[in-house]
Amino acid sequence: MGLFILRRLGVMLLTALCLTFIVFWLTNLYPNLEKLAKNQGNFRMSDEAVESFLGDRGYLDPLPLKYGQWLGVFPGYVTEKEDGTVLARCYNNETPEEERRSFCGVLQGEWGSSTVFKDDVSNIISTRLALTGKLMFWVLVLMVPSALLIGVLAGMREGSKMDRSLSTVSIVSTATPEYVSGVIFIAVFASSAFGLKWFKGSATSAMENANFENFFLPVLTISLYGMGYIARMTRASMTEVMTAQYIRTARLKGVSFGNIVMKHALRNALIAPFTVIMLQIPWLLNGVVIVETLFNYKGFGWVLVQAAGNNDIELLLAVSVVSVMVVLLTQLISDIGYVFLNPRIRIS
Repeated sequence: MGLFILRRLGVMLLTALCLTFIVFWLTNLYPNLEKLAKNQGNFRMSDEAVESFLGDRGYLDPLPLKYGQWLGVFPGYVTEKEDGTVLARCYNNETPEEERRSFCGVLQGEWGSSTVFKDDVSNIISTRLALTGKLMFWVLVLMVPSALLIGVLAGMREGSKMDRSLSTVSIVSTATPEYVSGVIFIAVFASSAFGLKWFKGSATSAMENANFENFFLPVLTISLYGMGYIARMTRASMTEVMTAQYIRTARLKGVSFGNIVMKHALRNALIAPFTVIMLQIPWLLNGVVIVETLFNYKGFGWVLVQAAGNNDIELLLAVSVVSVMVVLLTQLISDIGYVFLNPRIRIS
């Protein structure tokens, strides 16, 4: 197990480097850099002024060198202007000589500064990630138990009325996009159109003080979409397990149906849904963009939209790194979880 984890960590590191390099290359294409220069300077800047702006700040250096500086394995750029001004990646003119550093990248904990929010990228990511983490937690609390319960009940007796009813509910919830269900919930439960107004349509106040009124609708909107997918996978796995030979043997021995389900079928039936549940975590991290925008909840997905729409290169790179690491870590956890769910699975 230890060797397997080490190998997977090595593969994760290599994958993260490859993916972040691709994102770094795409964000550092010249049209993006030209747009960045004009946003920071003047939209009427000449081509020569754009070249000077980018060259002074190291944007025109070779791509491998820029990527190494961003990682922190190469020294950052230093440009001395004719008027004595020093432009450097790791410090500015006001930084004392003894505090000036040569290396300041991701490995040193320096994520850069956001050109849109005018703040350190690390502060922005940590704040928004915590907000989305709170949303993800309550979504998982509602979604996972409900989906597993629906899937197990539907798969216990294949073809029954309960199976058909619950399967229909699962298909409908999966087929309904979040922006449709979210708009319906807001119109019915949070507006005066139907006279209910049980909840608040905006979840902005939930960023500081989450309660049932301002937080339930976005949680429900996200949960319903993922709930149907997990329930269908659980139902399919449960149906397959219930037809296995050892289940038939237990029935012939007179074991009660409840004990068969709880002690024999459920653990094996949860292997496939466990992977699906783990895959929901990276989806929740980046796939809640529509819901966060719809309910005005400024979390990680909202920051992703802002960074991409405003060409905020440093922030977009940080969001990409966090997203990649979450995906890779959830995959590792799901592989390790296989062994604990089914001891017959061995890692060669």
